[in-house]
This record gives sequence, C-alpha cells and structure tokens, in this order.
Amino acid sequence: MSMPAPKPATEQLLPRLLLLLSLTTGLVDAVSVLGLGKVFTANMTGNVVFLGFAAVGTPGFRVVPYLVAIAAFMLGAVISGRVGRAHVGHSLRRWLITSSLIEAALLWVAAVAAFGFDIPAQTPVSSLYAIIALTAVAMGFRNATVRQLKVPDLTTTVLTLTITGLASDSVLAGGSNPNWINRASAIAAIFAGAALGAVMVAHGGLAWPLVVTGLLIVLGTAACAAHPASGAPVPGKG
Repeated sequence: MSMPAPKPATEQLLPRLLLLLSLTTGLVDAVSVLGLGKVFTANMTGNVVFLGFAAVGTPGFRVVPYLVAIAAFMLGAVISGRVGRAHVGHSLRRWLITSSLIEAALLWVAAVAAFGFDIPAQTPVSSLYAIIALTAVAMGFRNATVRQLKVPDLTTTVLTLTITGLASDSVLAGGSNPNWINRASAIAAIFAGAALGAVMVAHGGLAWPLVVTGLLIVLGTAACAAHPASGAPVPGKG
C-alpha cells in the first residue's frame, strides 16, 4: 500500500509560526496604541479612520503620526516584496530567517529608541516618531511577507475577515465550519498578545515588549526553519 503524500511545507510549518506572530501583533498594538497616542503600527485600517478624525480637527487626533505610520508601513511592504522576489528558487528556510532577522532588528532598534520615552508627556518627540516609523516598517514588512506565504485565515495582524469567515462558514450559517481551529486560534493569539502587552506597557514601558516581540519572532522562526520541510524552494511570485 502506498504511503500518503506528505503535506506541503505550508501545512506542516507555517500555521504554528503565524499564530506566534499573531501573538506578537498584540504586543506591538499595545505599544503603539497605549504608548504612542492611539496610533496603530500593525493595522492600517484604524489609522485611516483616525486620520479622517484628525483631518477635521477632532480633539486628541493628530495628522502627522498617522501619515508617518502609513508611509512607514508601505515602505516595509515594498522592502518585503523585493526580499520575497529575491528568494524565489531559494529555500523557504532562508527566506523566513532573513525576514525574521529584518523584522526583529527593526523592533530592537525601536526598543532602543523607547528607553526613556515618557508616555504621559509623549516626549521626546524624536523618539515618538522613531518608534512609530520603525515598528510600522517592521509590521508592513511582516504583512507583505505573510501575504506572499498565502496561508488561509492567518494574516497575523487583521481579524475582520477571520471573524467574518468564522461566523459565515459556521454550522449556524449552514456551513461546514472549515479551518475553524486556525481562525479561533488567531483571534485568541492576538487577544493574548494584547493583554500581555498591556500589562508590560503599564508596568515596564515600551521597550521591553518590543524586545520580547523580536525574540519571539527570531526563536519561533528558527524553530520553524529547523524542520526539514523548510528546505523546500520558494515558488515564483507575480
């Protein structure tokens, strides 16, 4: 009797890694929203909404931080696209390790900028914009990389479509509830990361959540890369 064909590397390796990255998104969101004046650096939908508020002079919202976050996020996505295309034909392992080191390095530099940052006063202003820009570049890079990996329901940063799919494909909606474990796990991971990040920001400032996030990214990716299936070549991209 023939053995079943092995699962692709994406099915063996990537979901667990992406769930870990989802947890780190909660950490980054805690830093940016709680520490940087209601700015998202991992999720741009909120920034576009807040930018609309700021554009009409709503108190508590400023135009420049949102523009910096959006521009930096797009820069990170551009860099990721180039890095991904440069790894076509090379191993998935090499691409993942390179990407994790880039993302972690950006977050660690942001952590250096965050030491001594005064959250209530939002000073020094140079540190504020440095942290926004560096974390947004890192998250734009992350989003574009995950997009290229094409793992269903695990974007690591956005839950709107995940929650929609969980409900619209459920038994209550007449569906078969496909992929519900990954969808529910993604929601739980970002929730847990946000809760952990909130505690860390409240008791230790902004730097340590960023340090921990970088470590989790590198260690999680290294564990993924140690699997033999990660030696599979990266397919061509559009």
